[in-house]
Amino acid sequence: MSGQEEIKPGYLAVVVGGAVAGAEAVGQLTARGIRCVVVEQNPRPYGKIEDGLPRWHVKLRAQEYAKIDAKLAHPLVQFVPRTRLGREIGLKDLLAWQPSTIILANGAWRDRPLPLDGVDAYVGRGFYYQNPFVYWFNHYDDPDYDGPAVEFTDGGIVVGGGLASLDVVKILMLEAVVRALKARGMPADPVTLEHGGLKRALDERGLTLEALGVKGCTLFYRRTIEDMPVADPPENATPQQLERNRQTRRKLLQNFQQRFLFRVRDRWVPIGFLAEGDRLAGLTFARTEVVGREVKTVPGSKAPVRAPLTVSSIGSIPEPVAELPMAGELYQMKDRRTGEVEGLPGVFALGNAVTGKGNIIASLKHGKLVAQHILENYLTGKSSAYEEILEGAAAEAREKASLVAERVRGARLLPPERIRAILDAVRKLQTAVGYSGDYRAYIATVPPTS
Repeated sequence: MSGQEEIKPGYLAVVVGGAVAGAEAVGQLTARGIRCVVVEQNPRPYGKIEDGLPRWHVKLRAQEYAKIDAKLAHPLVQFVPRTRLGREIGLKDLLAWQPSTIILANGAWRDRPLPLDGVDAYVGRGFYYQNPFVYWFNHYDDPDYDGPAVEFTDGGIVVGGGLASLDVVKILMLEAVVRALKARGMPADPVTLEHGGLKRALDERGLTLEALGVKGCTLFYRRTIEDMPVADPPENATPQQLERNRQTRRKLLQNFQQRFLFRVRDRWVPIGFLAEGDRLAGLTFARTEVVGREVKTVPGSKAPVRAPLTVSSIGSIPEPVAELPMAGELYQMKDRRTGEVEGLPGVFALGNAVTGKGNIIASLKHGKLVAQHILENYLTGKSSAYEEILEGAAAEAREKASLVAERVRGARLLPPERIRAILDAVRKLQTAVGYSGDYRAYIATVPPTS
């Protein structure tokens, strides 16, 4: 970013967050010749791939790191690490830069609170949320670990139902078996056991959970097993496709259970908790019935479930940002498909904070969809893949997207002096955090956190 660089009129996008969704948006924009500034809150841009995935995802993590690095190392990208929206820089500061567009891909980092008044008083004392629990699992063996502490105990319960909750369940089962094996003088590693599954590992040793004295854990889900969001149906799926998807979900869960030996109780929702002194001792559940998409508790079905360890895995939500309108726990969107943020023209959001899904594929798809919308309907015009992505969408959704496009079409090219002013501001931020401007050289010096 030399002061002698020739700058021509053009577009410049500020992308907050460099993980899967943000990097995908950057890749789409730079492919069309658009400059991008990526403002990342962490030293490394990998987001939940780095510490939202349990440590056994070694190959997947490496693959996703490489994909993100390839996009952020592009010559048209200026990377700003260790700079958090709402702390080192505000949304109003980014708006004052007057870029062509601002794209919020800052993810969903807070666990959605378990909706039981008073239960958070027991965090760290028999009760844990998914994100710090997974972080603990990834790092507790590190020599200098000083992160969240977990008092692990066999026989736990998990409240959830998505893929992330299945990861939590696997951690509980793996930890219980590894500790029981070590107590018998049979050292084992949770990552190795995960690769083949617990059932195979125990069979090879001529053991069972009962023989080891392992109780195992139970997953509680408020809907039916066929409703578990472990596999998504096609968009605008037919009734036949929806039914096939329901059966796929059941088969996937059965496969998980066969390999990792945990229990599932569907159609149960927590309505209270049990406490002993300063510790959580379990939850009180009520039976549910699912009517359409609505979940109702069954009167008189209250059932206390005692457990020495409870993990809540009911999703993650974004951090509130000043000047950014909220709709409950999420950003207030004018249109989730196009990523438009309510009341802030030219500001878009994508990824976990919008979709409510923490998986890589959902983030990638939404990042691509919103980026293509921005390109086609807000910046460079036709010839992007937006209509391709929308192929098969409902006519009503396409019409709505077209109306949005007409409203925002035609953002003007930024004059060279405006682009240079933004790049100068970016250089100050980079200098403040000790970033040289060479992404590849920088990322090679930052040690991984997992």
